[in-house]
Amino acid sequence: MVKVRGVSKKYGGKMVVDRVNVDIAKGKITSFIGPNGAGKSTLMSMISRLITKDEGEILIDDKEIGSWKSGELAKKISILKQSNHINIKLKVKELVSFGRFPYSQGKLTKEDWIHIDEAIAYMDLGSMQDKYLDELSGGQKQRAFIAMVIAQNTDYILLDEPLNNLDMKHSVQIMKVLRRLVDELGKTVIIVIHDINFASCYSDYIVALKDGIIIKEGTTDEIMDSAVLKEVYDMDIPVEIIGGNKICVYFR
Repeated sequence: MVKVRGVSKKYGGKMVVDRVNVDIAKGKITSFIGPNGAGKSTLMSMISRLITKDEGEILIDDKEIGSWKSGELAKKISILKQSNHINIKLKVKELVSFGRFPYSQGKLTKEDWIHIDEAIAYMDLGSMQDKYLDELSGGQKQRAFIAMVIAQNTDYILLDEPLNNLDMKHSVQIMKVLRRLVDELGKTVIIVIHDINFASCYSDYIVALKDGIIIKEGTTDEIMDSAVLKEVYDMDIPVEIIGGNKICVYFR
């Protein structure tokens, strides 16, 4: 479990995350939703220790995040940020192999290659594993980066807007893959996501943030509620049940 207790972060005197408390259960998909500037990505970056918190504590499996050695933390948590820029010429398979660095330190073993091949198969990248990244579309690149994170084989997988640059087909594919990682392999997935309907259809738990604080958290059923969504997004969002899922009709 990830436990966040009284965590805050300021940038230039502005409070971006304000004394947040939240528990993130193991073996679930938890989505962070909210408008731009809500503090979602900053909170995720502090949970992964990419940035330091100003105050509070974050516990990963009951151990304060500052106490983890970097190498051990990299075997526990993987994260994919919004922007991924690699300037060297790499093939897809080479990129995915970077996910094994915490284990192999660059000297790939037979076991490493098993994880690499499985991650490539998970993301349906077999036909393009020998292509260079600059030959791929934006969506294909995104899938390759997600495969790299899967190859890292961590208990916790953190994804900051993983559906960026993806069309509908591949967005659905990735959300189904994340669901499988949780349901079949027992992974814990934390996502920052803008599309609240994807959050509704695939999440177990949703944390709604606004102006650096948690407005409400709960099950999908509890959060996909017009009154809650109005408080979060400052707009009227009718919610309808379609195919057994709560769908927000926000485009009217």
